[in-house]
Amino acid sequence: MFGEMSMYDFIRGPLVWIAFLVFILGTIYQVVRFYRLSRPKERYQVRVPFGKPPKEPDESPAEPELTWWQCVKLSVVGVNPVMVSVTTVFHLALVLTPLFVLGHNVLLDLAWHASLPSLPEAVADGLTMIVIAGGIFFLLRRIFVDRVRAISTAYDYVVLLIATAPFITGFLAYHHLFDYDTVILLHMLAGEIMLMAVPFTKLVHMPYFFINRFVLVHENTLGTGGSRIWR
Repeated sequence: MFGEMSMYDFIRGPLVWIAFLVFILGTIYQVVRFYRLSRPKERYQVRVPFGKPPKEPDESPAEPELTWWQCVKLSVVGVNPVMVSVTTVFHLALVLTPLFVLGHNVLLDLAWHASLPSLPEAVADGLTMIVIAGGIFFLLRRIFVDRVRAISTAYDYVVLLIATAPFITGFLAYHHLFDYDTVILLHMLAGEIMLMAVPFTKLVHMPYFFINRFVLVHENTLGTGGSRIWR
């Protein structure tokens, strides 16, 4: 009994701080690493030599610049709209649910006397089921789509489990399925493992999304066009 209580106290206490510290410092490390592996995009300025008249403008019509939405449609949505829709909904639910679920905000209020707005429990439960359903979709895709299965390894399945385990255990705990104390302990542990894994696994694409889409220059860049390129 003492050993079980000690493990529970460690998971709900020191390990929480360790997980957040690893997540924050690891994310900072990855952002700094990105800036070291990239450089500012060159800006060229064309100067006309003194005394030499400028060349006549090309008579051929210039190609119209694409809007950001046209770029998205051409580079992403046009390739696989079903995959994009599922991925977008999955990631939105994955990020929003832990931030605005009532139980997490109660703990924040008890610890720091501050919390974020909370979603209705039915909505949070629905978002949790969306994440679980998305996880099943990605799992089946890796198993049954030949080109995805060919490049999948055990590592990919473990990362998928790490991403969905907090939601599976949270769903089980909320609905009081199986032993509640054991499930809630696994839920806390799964969430902490996920936080620590984000900066050092493929889950790093979560913070890298903003860098990749808005800072790095490539064909899928959004916004005003990005400001850095790879060295």
